[in-house]
Amino acid sequence: MQTIWLDGAEWLAVLRIGLGLWWLESWRHKDRKGWFERGTGIAWAADIAGKHRWGGVRTGFRRVVEPRPKLIAYVVVYAELALGLGLVTGFLTPVALVAGLLLNLLYLTLMIHDWAEQGQNAMMALISFVALFGMAWQTWSLDAALGLFL
Repeated sequence: MQTIWLDGAEWLAVLRIGLGLWWLESWRHKDRKGWFERGTGIAWAADIAGKHRWGGVRTGFRRVVEPRPKLIAYVVVYAELALGLGLVTGFLTPVALVAGLLLNLLYLTLMIHDWAEQGQNAMMALISFVALFGMAWQTWSLDAALGLFL
């Protein structure tokens, strides 16, 4: 493969790190006090899920999220932090890429009517897919330094 400036594995590492920075920004701009103390994030998601055109989304939200809103708030917020850190440092990268892909697909499904967020989630899912199958942990990563996933 011919590339300009960096080799293919390095460009994949740039893509991986950029995706990690995107997850970190998603974590950084969250109103954590609102999510954890007032339940704003889960309340917003509950409103969207309650009006969703797919019954499975409404049912899944009622069964999984509504009984444990505080726990889910912590899971969502800190999953974004963990994904960002894992991808930027390249630690457990395939796990982070699969988890991020699944989280973006969950966001896409939940917010199918809210096109303001869909471009971001679609692009993040695409980057996760490319980075996963391009094995973006081969360069500039703790995984490569530790000999993981090679």
